[in-house]
Formats: sequence, structure tokens, C-alpha cells
Amino acid sequence: MDKFKKWKDVKKEIEADFTPEDIEEMELEKQIILATIEARKEANLTQRQLSEKTGIIQSSIAKIENFARTPQYTTLMRLLYPMGYTLKVVPLKKKKTWFCEKILLKYMNKNGIIKKNKYGGWKLWN
Repeated sequence: MDKFKKWKDVKKEIEADFTPEDIEEMELEKQIILATIEARKEANLTQRQLSEKTGIIQSSIAKIENFARTPQYTTLMRLLYPMGYTLKVVPLKKKKTWFCEKILLKYMNKNGIIKKNKYGGWKLWN
């Protein structure tokens, strides 16, 4: 018998502990954090510079960006505001997540909120 488990088996065990709603919530948190990182980079700010603008210590920003800490919404607001962004409450769609993401990307691209970058990914545009 193997001493080590395969990643796909470990992943299945981990995912079995979470409901689909838990997984969707974690994915949403990930997307918000990634968008916040992208906004910081687009603003040409280092974590230290953002720290100076927000009063949030740099190590806390690093922990958030490395997914080691879940930010409170007030922390997100403090991070986003100096870069010209905010959070917005929008209704959830009951369709599959990938379908909602596709619609959201199309809407954001059409309205000039995001643009495709040279690598085929998306970046915030303000």
C-alpha cells in the first residue's frame, strides 16, 4: 500500500466536508481577493504603499493576498477606496457558476470595467 495519498483523493476528502454553498462562498472570496490584488497592481502600488494609504499594516495585506486571512468587508472597503473602487451588492443567479461568470465578464467588458490583457486574462479598467 502506498505511503502517500494522491492529490485527487485528498481533494475529494476535503471537498466532502463542504456544502456546495460553502465552496461557492470560498470561490467568491477568492475572486474578490484576486480582483483587489489586480486593482492594487493596476494602481502601481506595492503592499507597503497601500498600507501607507490605508493604515492597514503591510503584513495584514500580505496575509489577505496570500489567502491566509479572510478580510472583513470594512477592510476590503479600506483597501479598495484609495484605488478608486468599492464593493457592490448584486443579485445571485441560480445557474451554474461558470455561466454566471461568463455573463459577468461579458457585462464588465461591454461596460469598460475590465479589458482582456495580452495573456488572454482579464484586468480591471478604470
